[in-house]
Amino acid sequence: MITVGQLMKRTLATVPARVNAVDAAKLMSNCKIVSVFEEDDNHIIGLVTEPDSTRTLAEIDQEPPLLPVDAIMSKPIAGIDERRPITEAADLMHQHGIRHLMVFKAETVVGVLAVRDLLRPVLIDEF
Repeated sequence: MITVGQLMKRTLATVPARVNAVDAAKLMSNCKIVSVFEEDDNHIIGLVTEPDSTRTLAEIDQEPPLLPVDAIMSKPIAGIDERRPITEAADLMHQHGIRHLMVFKAETVVGVLAVRDLLRPVLIDEF
């Protein structure tokens, strides 16, 4: 059984609470990642993904530099324990219509699992 902890990314990109959406988008672009967590007082409070920012920025009338990241982030964030099987993670993503899960060890956030991470075992078997 392959677990969430085996496939998750352990490095979390975070932005401080109330940062503007453009800065969050620049961080994603510069780091070549598709999501960042919003953090407030050392607690993860939301998740912003590249599709969230693109879709929201295209639909709003507000000037992007003035738009706080809170306006486009997803919250609360669905999560899963690192010991759970990846099939359970896939089911959870499907149920909630999401592509990212926060990964926990006890009550501490230890990583993030993206839907594309679930493909890694398949890709390994192909070679």
